[in-house]
Amino acid sequence: MPGNGAVTRSTLRQQLADALRDEVLAGRLMPGRAFTVKEIADQYGVSATPVREALVDLSAQGILEADQHRGFRVPEYTLADYRAMIEARSLVTDGMFQALATGHKAFAGAEDPRTAASLAAVRRRGEEAQRAAAAGDLTVLIGYDLRFWRELSGLFGNPYLADFLHRLRVQSWVCAVQHLRRLPDVRGRLWSGHTALVDALARRETETARAIVATANAHSLALVEQLAAE
Repeated sequence: MPGNGAVTRSTLRQQLADALRDEVLAGRLMPGRAFTVKEIADQYGVSATPVREALVDLSAQGILEADQHRGFRVPEYTLADYRAMIEARSLVTDGMFQALATGHKAFAGAEDPRTAASLAAVRRRGEEAQRAAAAGDLTVLIGYDLRFWRELSGLFGNPYLADFLHRLRVQSWVCAVQHLRRLPDVRGRLWSGHTALVDALARRETETARAIVATANAHSLALVEQLAAE
């Protein structure tokens, strides 16, 4: 069929973007690491076009930076960058919770079967994230944490909000992981209050939700600051 080539390329583009994002979040592509389109194309045995498209996509998400005339590189975020990301995340979630407190349709009627199903799905992501944190599996934790926040913010029905918060959280992990990967064991060191947050929001206890997120942000910032100083 005429469209098969385009679909295949689009799928390959996404697969490459996913693989490279995972490499960065796993800490295998370290901050400052530079590479060219050709290098990645040769590594994966594919043509340059889907690689270039995948790298541009990742640059738009803040996972990579375009290095003019030299290809792409993993960003070297500073502590100041991380603090700014945490602040931006706080402003976004505070706005979400404030909207909920003033009658936003999200979570309205938690007894509604569709709403209940959505909340249950988000809670399951949170449970998986908490299990990964308890087991010290940082890679699995990052994956479930990103899905948790993506789905939670998606309940507010604003795709721009969800995309913006997702971008911030991805960048936060890219910044934090360079420090967290130095720990021999992260068990008990990472935030795992996902289900408590969902439960508070389901009860429309926005101040409790705000306090949970504030505690999580303070914990994450203190941990990264401590590791950066070592």
